[in-house]
Amino acid sequence: MHPWPLLSILIWLPILGGALALMLGNERAKTARWLALGVAVLTFVLSLPLIVHFDYFTSAMQFVERRDWIPAYDIQYHLGADGISVALIVLTTLTTALVLIGAWTSIEKRVNQYVAAFLFLEGLMIGVFTAIDSMLFYVFFEGMLIPMFIIIGVWGGPRRVYASVKFFLYTFLGSVFMLVGLIYLYLKTGSWQLPDLYAVQLDAREQMWLFFAFLVAFAVKVPMFPVHTWLPDAHVEAPTGGSVILAAIMLKIGGYGFLRFNLPIVPDASHEFGMLVIVLSLIAVVYIGLVALVQDDMKKLIAYSSISHMGFVTLGIFISMMLVRDAGNPEAARLGMQGAMVQMISHGFISGAMFSCVGVLYDRMHSRMIKDYGGVANVMPWFAAFFVFFGMANSGLPGTSGFVGEFMVVLASFQAHPGLAFVAAITLIVGAAYTLWLVKRVVFGEIGNAHVAELEDINPREWIVLGTFAIGVLLIGVYPKPLTDLMEPAIAQLASHLADSKL
Repeated sequence: MHPWPLLSILIWLPILGGALALMLGNERAKTARWLALGVAVLTFVLSLPLIVHFDYFTSAMQFVERRDWIPAYDIQYHLGADGISVALIVLTTLTTALVLIGAWTSIEKRVNQYVAAFLFLEGLMIGVFTAIDSMLFYVFFEGMLIPMFIIIGVWGGPRRVYASVKFFLYTFLGSVFMLVGLIYLYLKTGSWQLPDLYAVQLDAREQMWLFFAFLVAFAVKVPMFPVHTWLPDAHVEAPTGGSVILAAIMLKIGGYGFLRFNLPIVPDASHEFGMLVIVLSLIAVVYIGLVALVQDDMKKLIAYSSISHMGFVTLGIFISMMLVRDAGNPEAARLGMQGAMVQMISHGFISGAMFSCVGVLYDRMHSRMIKDYGGVANVMPWFAAFFVFFGMANSGLPGTSGFVGEFMVVLASFQAHPGLAFVAAITLIVGAAYTLWLVKRVVFGEIGNAHVAELEDINPREWIVLGTFAIGVLLIGVYPKPLTDLMEPAIAQLASHLADSKL
């Protein structure tokens, strides 16, 4: 047990920092930037003890804090973290710090409000990953929408209002179904606590309705086909920092929700309708990959690529269900879930890096159109090296994190059904096609544009951002064991939940 309320500090420190930044006013932009960066770096440093003091041999929630919040309805401020939460929290704190470094010069209007929005967002996202009370989870889950809505709507591109409203409506309407499901479970159990919800007995009809209530909420977040259409708009209009956080962290909350709610609370319905999710995941993986091929806007291409790669996450999660129930193979099920989790963390680094690369070019040329570039390697050799490296990782090159998660999911899929693995593996070819074609058109060839000839290579600040992402991609790619060891007890316990029928 850690002597400090570590999780509360990680949630409320950035929120407090955001409030201070707001109070500074628009005139003191430089002070607001330094304050926000200081708070973000401190939050990252304080998230590291989660790894140091973590007990790798138990699946129980650790660093638990519990206080009464709304006693009349038994709603509690109940926090805890297992290996899955810890990995996502550290990814969140690191990415937020990098985003604030990345936006140092590119945001010039309302700087204090911009940095405050990111700090609020960071605190709320950490809240989502640590809430054990389902109502508290819902409050954080909905609260996250507000700063992101503002980030897209105020600092976004020309169609920012359309994109932000679409983002808000999709995600808000999805989560209303989850609220109905949680209220039903509360009326049945008298408790909002996740362990009590895991233990409740539900018949097949109840499970079916709850499964779809949770599915809609989390499918929009991932986003799964066919509720993915808000994401390309949101990415294209969002400022670079917004795109990085959206891709690196917010999409992961959908996958996290499936692991926390769908599988353990309604295991029989998750098995019954698992094939539906698997088919939707495979459509996302292949069809959205083909859609990415025809994009002429760099951000849109990477946004569609995100949807395709997140298809592997939902595929890995629901393949595990098939493997436990149909194949009686819990080992392979754990492999599928581990693969989904590694893919989530890896995608956080790779997509964050790809959007940061587009941001670097956009800051210089104010264009995201692929046709405006060409021959960038001639004038920006260091940038080109990073961009090619992240492109390779996005294609799933062995030795990068992009390979590890997808390989584990394909391996698990093969043990469930070779046909599924074959379709999933096609995407590696499609993924390589759109990513390498993007790299070729932007980085290589002759300089096709006078503006490109005047570009300057990355500065020390951009070096820090891209270099940190590159280290993360390489570390997980070469040696994923610390990450898989961190998550193994939680995943083993989840696999045992899947085997228990509630019928």
